[in-house]
Amino acid sequence: MRLHRVLLSAVLVVVALVVQVSVLSRLGLPGAVPDLLLLVVIGLALVYGPVGGCLVGFCAGLLADLAPPSDHAVGRYALVLCVLGYGAGMLRPEGGQIRSVLRPLLVVAAAAFTATLLYAGVGALVGDTAARHVGIVSLLLTAVLYDVLLAPFVVPAVMAMARRSVAEPVSSGGTGGAPRKQARIRGGLNRRGSIFGEGGSRSGGAAGLGTVPGFGPRAKAGSSAKN
Repeated sequence: MRLHRVLLSAVLVVVALVVQVSVLSRLGLPGAVPDLLLLVVIGLALVYGPVGGCLVGFCAGLLADLAPPSDHAVGRYALVLCVLGYGAGMLRPEGGQIRSVLRPLLVVAAAAFTATLLYAGVGALVGDTAARHVGIVSLLLTAVLYDVLLAPFVVPAVMAMARRSVAEPVSSGGTGGAPRKQARIRGGLNRRGSIFGEGGSRSGGAAGLGTVPGFGPRAKAGSSAKN
């Protein structure tokens, strides 16, 4: 991933985590909490592809595992978002352009369902039985409902910013403009009246030294006539 993509992903993940912990988790909604971090990962994965989505998902999940008031094992949510980021990246449309409104909503609904189920399953493996007391069915329904309702306001904006980062030049160190610069130089050297002739030779001719006043056959003829 390029540097500007890494910076954009880091900013979006941090902002989403802060909003989720400080705002969404305090709303007191029944069932699950709207997963803004999941929506950001899905939006970035739909543009960056499976590898980018996997990396963003793992880093976002690990940050959520370490952020207070986390009460679960570190790496649990990192695994969930890593898998979902990779899966969403596999569904990336060509060019990162979504032509259907239903497609991202279906991806978000499937991701919310899978994230809740996978999170509860990993928790059961490590001895966390919180999902059993709340009710896995209500968690699944409310997670899908909240995320689908929040998706139209988050996923398109995230994808638009991600597409802008992808559309930027490949390298900002000057190599990206090298072909254009070389083309301008070649075009300038191949013009009539240029110092070097066609093909870079010094032999004169139609586009070489023969067209410059004082050089070429005419200049030689004039000098011989004077002699």
